[in-house]
Amino acid sequence: MKLLIRLFLILFCFVNCFTVMAQTTKPDTSAKKLKEVTITSKKQLIERKQGKTIINVDAAITNAGTTVLEVLEKSPGVMVDKNGGISLQGKPSVLVLIDDKPTYLSGTELSNLLGSMSSAQVNQIELITSPSAKYDASGNAGIINIKTKKNKQEGFNGNFLTNIGQGKYLKNNNSLVLNFRKGRINTFMNYGFNYNKNFTSIYAYRQYFDNQGAVTSALDQPSYLGNEGHNNSLKTGLDFYASEKTTFGLTLSGSLVARKGAGDAVATWLSPQKAIDSAITTYSGSDFRLRNGAVNVYGRHNITKTQDIGFDVDYLKYTIDNDQNFQNIRTGAVAYNQGSRGDIPSKLEIFSAKVDYTLQLGKNAKFEAGAKSSSINTDNTANYELFDGTNWKEDLKKSNHFLYKENINSVYSSLEHKINRFSYQLGVRYENTHYTGNQLGNASQAGSNFSKNYQDFFPSGYLSYQVDSANSFSFTAGRRIDRPAYQKLNPFVFIINKYTYQRGNPFFLPQYTWNFELSHSYKQLLTTAVSYSGIKNYFSQLFLSEGDDILVYTEGNVGQMYNFGASVTLQVSPAKWWSLTAQSNFNYKKLSGYQNVNYKSSVKQLHTSMNNQFKLSKTLNGEISGFYTTKNRNDLQELLSPTGQVSAGLAKTILKGKGILRLTARDIFYTQSMEGMTDFPSANEYFILWRDSQVINAGFSYRFGKPLKPAKRSTGGAGDEINRAGT
Repeated sequence: MKLLIRLFLILFCFVNCFTVMAQTTKPDTSAKKLKEVTITSKKQLIERKQGKTIINVDAAITNAGTTVLEVLEKSPGVMVDKNGGISLQGKPSVLVLIDDKPTYLSGTELSNLLGSMSSAQVNQIELITSPSAKYDASGNAGIINIKTKKNKQEGFNGNFLTNIGQGKYLKNNNSLVLNFRKGRINTFMNYGFNYNKNFTSIYAYRQYFDNQGAVTSALDQPSYLGNEGHNNSLKTGLDFYASEKTTFGLTLSGSLVARKGAGDAVATWLSPQKAIDSAITTYSGSDFRLRNGAVNVYGRHNITKTQDIGFDVDYLKYTIDNDQNFQNIRTGAVAYNQGSRGDIPSKLEIFSAKVDYTLQLGKNAKFEAGAKSSSINTDNTANYELFDGTNWKEDLKKSNHFLYKENINSVYSSLEHKINRFSYQLGVRYENTHYTGNQLGNASQAGSNFSKNYQDFFPSGYLSYQVDSANSFSFTAGRRIDRPAYQKLNPFVFIINKYTYQRGNPFFLPQYTWNFELSHSYKQLLTTAVSYSGIKNYFSQLFLSEGDDILVYTEGNVGQMYNFGASVTLQVSPAKWWSLTAQSNFNYKKLSGYQNVNYKSSVKQLHTSMNNQFKLSKTLNGEISGFYTTKNRNDLQELLSPTGQVSAGLAKTILKGKGILRLTARDIFYTQSMEGMTDFPSANEYFILWRDSQVINAGFSYRFGKPLKPAKRSTGGAGDEINRAGT
């Protein structure tokens, strides 16, 4: 909360300074007062542009009351696995941006952030499967850009939303978006509060085998974890139009995520004949807290009518605290009461600066170039203690202190050109990466360090042909990279339960991907595409045996993956009152690699999503939507079973169009389970996971304020720049 207060105070001072400047150089905005005109138009749920799919979040009624992670899992071509990992068009490893800025988080931390962020704060989600050279080369499958709400209207206006949901537990989210724009000043604020009480219920059955494949023992593991969390997030700032050619801006953002959990699990050891040998009951607790603050300063300047230049400077800081404790009580011939607790804080600091230059070459060509430099510093500590039934003592074998530094420098250039019915873009990005890791030792284990320096070129581009007013073809290609997350390079141990650990891998290497796609579009109605991706040093979960009964989850490079894909997207209105959007993605994946033994696996999977919008009257709209996924595989050793869900909702416009009442039901038939089979060395495990996904939501939103008549501005390049800067 102190961070939010500081952000408000800084913004207040900044606004006052520039307001004084604006009053002394205020442009002539005198004009006759016009009557207020309200224009109402409904956005399409999905829009398509070259290389990207745009999802208008508010266009789907059933998005009310959801988190950003829940919106993503029902978005076309997007899948979210049981660990919160996100894949796009059947390919894992996606670069997630918020307002064009990397989150610099992955895994559990990213899942916690998106799972605590209300969708009411989001305007659009961009799915960019073929990013240009202007974007970072990270993201094997492409980029997901989450664009938060920021108003552009003149005058003072805003929007308030509140929503309450009931599954097994209560949920609530609220958002407030404010904007004031007059003269040379535009100020804005986007605040959200999200409360979520949830649960995770898991059943796992693990079998161990001898060299002949006979079952030697089995482990039956039902578990239940309840958690309660809340998220406060704020984004605020201003744009200052210094002149018709120059714009400056400051944005401050911060978030506070807190989540507490408590669980219990019973691990029962069984003989090959399924007779009970012993049972261990585990009680667990966790306390996760994430604090984030970010500052962005930007500037845009039109050098001439055909040239402009811009810069962005960003500073981000994450502070993550994660406390966990376990109590293990064994019954049977050898009884005991043992405990383990860990204090696992992390600090992450990021500084980045970039500059972009654009040159318009006539009416049909554009040249872009730029450079970016970023530095990342992380400090991770893991302090573990053991309880032997009498006393607590340090567990130095698991405790660890890990320092990591990374610097990435990049430059890019691209040319976009249209010649009659042909249009193309060619670009290349060069990135140099240097990192060092230092694991500090203690009295029980020696320290270690590692470093790596590498550089690569990442070409990208497209070629498009407009056959006629209705049909067009497009071919895209690009090379991309995925770097291991900082936390996954740290070789410390994270305890999942008494028999399952998670460990980092300091020898984790980047993976490289070539993506190719050929697509055809018929108006905005039908889009078909075929694609191919080849991945080298493919990232996969690795499952290792340690001792007689402990399995260790880690990640690393296992070999190659080839992904052949085909997709169909349909947007049609079967009747005036009915709009239908549907997409199906078929993927054939082939994976090969080595992990103690040679592994080869393949899968044919289909992911289908559908959204039906119904106009029931002038003020009442309805929706039925859902998705279904067949058997699928993202990891070498894990095969997932089919899953899906159906949701429905109603939206009623009230208060002369300024208010909306929503009633929605999510996962109506409670079918969104995560089920699968994992192959370990000399073992396998069946699992099924359920969450509190069957939820009824009731919400209300209200927009207020009156726009002013816009001030007169030049209709040339400067006016366009001002509008762009205000988005």
